[in-house]
Amino acid sequence: MRLTRPLATAASLAAVALAAGALTAPGATATTPATSTAPAVVGPAAGTVATAGPITDGVTTDENPGVPEGASWTEHYLPAAQAGSPTRVTLHADVLRPADLPATRRTPVILSVGPYFNHSGQTGRETDEVQPSSRFDDLIDGARLMERGYTVVLVDNRGFGGSTGCLDWLGAGEQADIRAAVRWAKNQPWSTGKVGMYGKSYDAVTGLWGADLDPDGLEAVVAQEPLWDMYPYLYSHDVPRYNQTGTPNAYNSIASLGGTSGDTPRYRRAAAYETEHPECLARNLRDNVVNTDDDDPYWRLRDQAAKAQGATTPLFLTQGFTESNTKPEEMTTYLRNHRGPTRGWFGPWEHVRGNEVDPGTGELSQGRTNYFAEVMRFYDRHLKGLEPAVKDPAFAIQDNFGAWRAQPTWPLADRTEVVALRPGSYVDAGPLDALAARGDGAALRGTGLDPAQARRVAERRVPPRVVRREGGDMDQAVRSALGTAAERDATTLAAAGTVPTSYQTWSRPLARETRLTGTPEIALDTRGEGQVHVSMWDVDPAADTATLINENVAELTGTGRTFELKGMDWTLRKGHRLVVGIGTIDGGSWRALPSGRTVTVRGADLRLAVQSTADDRATRGEPSPWLARYLEDNTVPAGTPRAGTFTVPRP
Repeated sequence: MRLTRPLATAASLAAVALAAGALTAPGATATTPATSTAPAVVGPAAGTVATAGPITDGVTTDENPGVPEGASWTEHYLPAAQAGSPTRVTLHADVLRPADLPATRRTPVILSVGPYFNHSGQTGRETDEVQPSSRFDDLIDGARLMERGYTVVLVDNRGFGGSTGCLDWLGAGEQADIRAAVRWAKNQPWSTGKVGMYGKSYDAVTGLWGADLDPDGLEAVVAQEPLWDMYPYLYSHDVPRYNQTGTPNAYNSIASLGGTSGDTPRYRRAAAYETEHPECLARNLRDNVVNTDDDDPYWRLRDQAAKAQGATTPLFLTQGFTESNTKPEEMTTYLRNHRGPTRGWFGPWEHVRGNEVDPGTGELSQGRTNYFAEVMRFYDRHLKGLEPAVKDPAFAIQDNFGAWRAQPTWPLADRTEVVALRPGSYVDAGPLDALAARGDGAALRGTGLDPAQARRVAERRVPPRVVRREGGDMDQAVRSALGTAAERDATTLAAAGTVPTSYQTWSRPLARETRLTGTPEIALDTRGEGQVHVSMWDVDPAADTATLINENVAELTGTGRTFELKGMDWTLRKGHRLVVGIGTIDGGSWRALPSGRTVTVRGADLRLAVQSTADDRATRGEPSPWLARYLEDNTVPAGTPRAGTFTVPRP
């Protein structure tokens, strides 16, 4: 969490790991709250309560240091549609208005809807001082929203903070909440009727859903590092990820946070709703675990990429191509389906905000200055009708060398072609433990390998693709790679392809520099039961190095499978080679369920979109500090090169 002003008391963030269980909420009398829409105003000082009062009785920073400078804070409750809930749901909103404006002065509204606005903390209890969430104080203070004449509205999703109802993981209930929140913000007497949404991570997803649902009054959306489809966060083409149970358990914990001792009785009752309704928590865990196929109705309802078809709300996006948290999966589909004006910052970084500063280097985490200035030019245009004096590029994109370019859209492919990969076979053995590598008979059962084969795997030192999760809450950076350089055993890409658990296809050296863009798609014609891991590598023959540039996994059907990898933007230098690996899931962020059987790949076609670099138009920006970390963590020796069997399409 980022704070730009001190809390009323010192507080520490109780981080919620992806595998965390539910936290115990503080004791409170928990009953279903009343549904009156009259405002409840907290003030005049932190910890004191006025249970009701006019909307003009706002609280300023002089009265409560938890309120942003220049803002007047009030609380409100609004009714939500009852979609997905057997009981009446009431949503809670914190409203921050410019303190120097009359209560009736109309302003545009910047709205965020999400699970992180509990007064006591975002993902864990961090304070007992009643105050609005500081989640987007960086925007409020950094963009001078109060001075610019904007109102900020923070609405708790159902089941979180001061909102009642069962948490719903972007289902029909939460989609109804988004509509209700936009409608409410549009129709307030202090609103011009122009609403923009803002968020990062989960509340960036609610922004994308706002664009999809297109409620009256929504004019613009800023979404940083969102999910483009809810399914790939827990599964990859029917293969569960390690956070399959951890993520729903973590959000169960967040939903179970209580309010502060200074909150109104109504807020505290609402904040205790999930602990008084354990069936909500049980349903959230069950629904996310039993629905494993992206064609299940549960996930079709939560596919915002598909629902973006024809949407026209203007968007301003950020996305890290090397993200290990909210990955660029279904991103190309979303952007293709969305028809409205779209802008974005894309590049090689982790789960960070556009304005964020890297604590290790002091550099901007994404490498480009003036994020808030661009955001406000975007909002001023769409919410105030002000044409900007500065013309920003539609898309500012950082490549894998750290250089920034401007282009009118993304992806911008010169051509898309299918290349044929060589056939082969592999044993779907999954990750091998140390006992199997030593040839232990009992440990080898189910791997499909005999002791001699296991020794070959150990001797070739197959690189582990292990997720390394650093400390921090669910909304902060999560590093994923082959393991850091210090943790990784010496290995070579070429050696990994000689073991019976995988095989590789090498391209011929590139005749010219070529950018791979968009989302590659692999079509496999296979025989044999099992799972498959497909990886793409950039091999630099001069340096004898190979860098992992894309990967994904899938459960195979009886005859194979066609599936997408991740969205990418990676430039291969002249003379480099593209290597595609096909084999068992030997690590990474997936719960591999190996069949122990041999899978025969009778045919494999890889669809690639390529772009020339000759017409790149430079724009301002420095390399993201995350780029060097990614290259370090995902680069191994290339080893002895193989004969090339395909040619990368020429742009």
